[in-house]
Amino acid sequence: MKDTSSTTSIVCTLFEGDYHCGVAVLINSLYKQGFRGNIYAGYRGNLPYWTKDAIENNLLQWNGAVTLNVNGNLYIHFLPLDTNYHLTNYKPDFMLKLLNKYSCDAICYFDPDIIVNAPWSFFEEWLNCGIAVCEDVNSPLEKFHPRRVAWRNYYLNSQIELTFKSSIYVNGGFVGLLTKYAKFLETWKTAQDLMAPAVNGLNRSKLQGESLPLNASGPFAPFSATDQDALNVAVEASFFDFSFMRKEAMGFASGLCIVPHALGVPKPWNFKLFSYIIKGNPLRLVDKLFWEFTEEPVRIYSSSKVVKMKFIINVCTFLSRFYKKA
Repeated sequence: MKDTSSTTSIVCTLFEGDYHCGVAVLINSLYKQGFRGNIYAGYRGNLPYWTKDAIENNLLQWNGAVTLNVNGNLYIHFLPLDTNYHLTNYKPDFMLKLLNKYSCDAICYFDPDIIVNAPWSFFEEWLNCGIAVCEDVNSPLEKFHPRRVAWRNYYLNSQIELTFKSSIYVNGGFVGLLTKYAKFLETWKTAQDLMAPAVNGLNRSKLQGESLPLNASGPFAPFSATDQDALNVAVEASFFDFSFMRKEAMGFASGLCIVPHALGVPKPWNFKLFSYIIKGNPLRLVDKLFWEFTEEPVRIYSSSKVVKMKFIINVCTFLSRFYKKA
């Protein structure tokens, strides 16, 4: 079994249920883009069928951990979680636990509905520019936007002191940093811990149709996006260098898309392509790329299924040239 103590850069994600499909594609995209090393996947529930060759790994010092040697020098470690948090609210806690256990120079968190669409060497260069984050589709929020003002009012008498830095509102699906910036993760965690009463606990999120208290919902509520709002609070509360990529990075605008992000539902693995096109919606890059990364080194569908879906995507791409929403 491989000893992970000499890892330079590590990648992590969190998943449960059918999000394992996204994890497999994330792994495949990382592999194709040149990442080699260790991926840590925190999970709840049962492991998927494609992990059947994973073996127990006591070196990880994590109860129930198993490791799958994906291909050559790429390993994914599955770490069972014992938390009632909604997993979207568990990101800083998980990253801090990994940094406390495993030696590395840098850590990147990716949501399991993200695909890596740029060489890994780009990410390593990016991390040396500051804490790496991407602009959200709902950005910008200006200095006196009601949500930013609500953050300042909420944290006014706490240990978190906010200072406006940029109108960019970042997405919580990707965060990358050198370990020397680990204090940022502590600030993010503290912001979430203090946020918990406002959203009736960190086991809650608006994702997947879950409801938040009325005063925590809506476009001007301070924490309608829970972890993502807390992440932006942490940006205002920190004095580290931040390297912002704009909306095109996640595919929310035209331009260089490096981490296409499948926001909302359905996810690419549940997508009904024809019905989507019939409604006049264009295919997203992330929906097209998903089927490009389903076969190797981790195979999650039969070859016939992949060929069928790629054919449907080509037909839908052609139809979308002529059939669009007004």
